[in-house]
Amino acid sequence: MQRIALLSDTHNYLPPAIFKYLETCDQIWHAGDIGTIKIMHKLKNVKPVIAVYGNIDGQDIRTEYKKNERWMCENVEILMTHIGGYPSHYSPEAMELIKQKPPNLFISGHSHILKVMFDKKYNLLHINPGAAGIHGFHKMITLVRFTIDSDKIKDLEVIELGERGEKNE
Repeated sequence: MQRIALLSDTHNYLPPAIFKYLETCDQIWHAGDIGTIKIMHKLKNVKPVIAVYGNIDGQDIRTEYKKNERWMCENVEILMTHIGGYPSHYSPEAMELIKQKPPNLFISGHSHILKVMFDKKYNLLHINPGAAGIHGFHKMITLVRFTIDSDKIKDLEVIELGERGEKNE
């Protein structure tokens, strides 16, 4: 059983309040637009991290992380990319990756819009955790936590850390 913290679009900012939610997890997954490699060092000091780079990320992140990641966690196959869209509105590249071999869980970021949707056509769960940083048009700073237990994704919770303009201590 693995407890996962999923975040995206930090844009070089980690709200101080986020750390108490990360510590109770086994892994941290970041769906891109990290900001700088320093953000990844901070996250790696808490728990193991799996991440992809996003469109704002520079060479420091792109040399260490891929555009797309596909892996197994327990008995769940995950596909993560930054610009991926969502069911019935996937980006062309994400659509090709999904068609080739549909994952059980498809994760994307980029939109700053939190979405959790089941795609009946490809029999997969899609999660976009919204944005954990303070840059962008989103109103609420969010992340998602969930548990993977064998082939089940369960106990999903949306965590709101406050409005984007607030100090999130």
